[in-house]
Amino acid sequence: VTQAMQQLGMAGGRFEVALIAQDEPQSFGLENVELRVAGHAGSTPRALAKVASGGELSRLALAISVTTARGTAGGAPTLIFDEIDAGIGGAVADTVGRLMKQLGRERQVLAVTHLAQVAACGDHHFVVSKQARGPSTQSDVQAASGEARVAEVARMLGGERLATSVAHAQELLGSAAVAA
Repeated sequence: VTQAMQQLGMAGGRFEVALIAQDEPQSFGLENVELRVAGHAGSTPRALAKVASGGELSRLALAISVTTARGTAGGAPTLIFDEIDAGIGGAVADTVGRLMKQLGRERQVLAVTHLAQVAACGDHHFVVSKQARGPSTQSDVQAASGEARVAEVARMLGGERLATSVAHAQELLGSAAVAA
């Protein structure tokens, strides 16, 4: 997990599992398990629940999933990552997308993302939109493929009508397909 963290914008970080002895036997045994993380070089690993941000939690979940999926047929058949891209961009987003694609070779991976680099790595793309209808809000989910997918990735990049965004979207989608 520590090794995977290095690629996910947590260079120098460490992941540890601590077993904390209990004074008396509990229903779960004689020890509590505490996950500890140091998000960057020079920091001391502390309880994950106390120090990790939402984006760090998502990236750690990805690091754990990638690490535990290697060489095993067991594990969860479906993994869901909600906004795993929080607080990242650039090369780290590319890495997140590639790692999720790698996981998708053995498991179903669903991701809610706002980053074009991550979305471009998916095999399928769905666009979720919301509309206020009177006092309530309705969500709509539409599959996007072909030119609609290019347009959505271009929109995520900053403008579906700009020729540069469309060209960049096509390049991202092409690069992700080659990486598969």
